[in-house]
Amino acid sequence: MRFDLTDLRLFVAVAETGSISRGAGLAHMALASASERISGMERMLGVPLLERGRRGVTPTAAGRTLLQHARAVTGQIEQMRGDLRAFSEGLRGAVRMLSNTAGLVEIVPAALRAFLAAHPAVDVDLEERTSAEIVLAVAEKRAEFGVFAGSSDPGPLQTRPLGTDRLVAIAAATHPLAGRGSIDFAELLDEGFVGMASGALHDHLAAQAARYGRRLACRVRLRSFEAIARLVEAGVGLAILPEAAAAPHLGAGLAAIRLSDSWAHRSLLICAVDFDRLTTHARTLVAELQRQAGVRDEAAGPRATAS
Repeated sequence: MRFDLTDLRLFVAVAETGSISRGAGLAHMALASASERISGMERMLGVPLLERGRRGVTPTAAGRTLLQHARAVTGQIEQMRGDLRAFSEGLRGAVRMLSNTAGLVEIVPAALRAFLAAHPAVDVDLEERTSAEIVLAVAEKRAEFGVFAGSSDPGPLQTRPLGTDRLVAIAAATHPLAGRGSIDFAELLDEGFVGMASGALHDHLAAQAARYGRRLACRVRLRSFEAIARLVEAGVGLAILPEAAAAPHLGAGLAAIRLSDSWAHRSLLICAVDFDRLTTHARTLVAELQRQAGVRDEAAGPRATAS
């Protein structure tokens, strides 16, 4: 059973006008061609689709079923054309971007809020990944651009600065380590942790622990920084968070200890294959990210770095 869109549009026009000749006119088709197409559809199905009378035609039971589906199919096609036309005319758009955990905490939310408010017809497809995964995905053009940590080699990608990302350990004020100003990550590996249920930060920390032949002992895994802070304050374990994520939750019951490892203090960067070739919407979002980060120098270049 093979009907094309011309068959379906013709049948809808004939059924709705009650006339093969009028339906043929609406479908911009000669009467003889229209009659042959209808007859061909009936031969293919093996059942009549129209009852022919002196006053015109009416659909049979099979014809009414076909009419229902034909309307649905042709309606979806028209909707698809309209949606795609909106994109081609610049009325709608979509941006595909990636970000590591630090970017999602510090800069991306505010930039998205401003960008989406100013561009209500543009959607942003945002996914959290590790920095290494972001660089690879952007290089393979599976995302237009990404926010990543400068500790990952961007290779030939162009980069622009966003700021810095520092990781800190947080501990209950009563914990023996709470008075330390800084600490090496290796010193923490015998401690129990309260960690993120999943995500780029969890994967990054697990990879750093693996370099020592160890694994993070996560006693509890949660999905929000606030919940993590509350359990750390209760003495369940330590946690490692971006400094910006930890700051709102620090108080009399919590202390922050900076990690002294070089990988824990990183530049935040935006990477793209070629910033000048991004879509208009993507370039606008990149500019908004830099505006929110307070970065004025937006010149792109290969392997640019941030202080």
